[in-house]
Amino acid sequence: MARADKVDKVKELTERFRSSSGVMFADFRGLTVKDATELRKALRDSEAHFVVVKNTLTRLAARDAGLEGVAPMLEGPTAIAFMGGDPLGGAKALLEMAKRFPALGVKGALVEGQILAEEGARSLATLDAKEVSLGKVAGILQAPLSRISYVLRAPMQRIAFALAERGRQAEAA
Repeated sequence: MARADKVDKVKELTERFRSSSGVMFADFRGLTVKDATELRKALRDSEAHFVVVKNTLTRLAARDAGLEGVAPMLEGPTAIAFMGGDPLGGAKALLEMAKRFPALGVKGALVEGQILAEEGARSLATLDAKEVSLGKVAGILQAPLSRISYVLRAPMQRIAFALAERGRQAEAA
């Protein structure tokens, strides 16, 4: 690769690091071309892009983007999945494909400025999407209000039942 091409590639990678909501690093040794094509398609559906770039160029781009902490993940053959939308969606797609293709090994991740080792990156698959988490929090916050409403309604219901019973007794008499 000519020097100008390398400079352009570093600039492109730097911009991808800065614009991505998350990045996952993986070892791709042992993947066939067919497997890699299927992996790219699955990630594309999750707004992620899977690229293989030389580690030297990736280190330079990461340094330019202010991400020196990712250098330990750039040992040996490394592929990078850049997440465009929800980082959890792309991470889940990559980890699902890693289950399907055992040759694909997850090295780590970078999500919202946090560098995660292999275990942390794998735990991303267990997290709920942001909307689901917000819904759960709203449900937790709403539960005490529902109980208060029930407690406050109970005396009114008892009075209503007592008056209705009194009305039935008056009709019977």
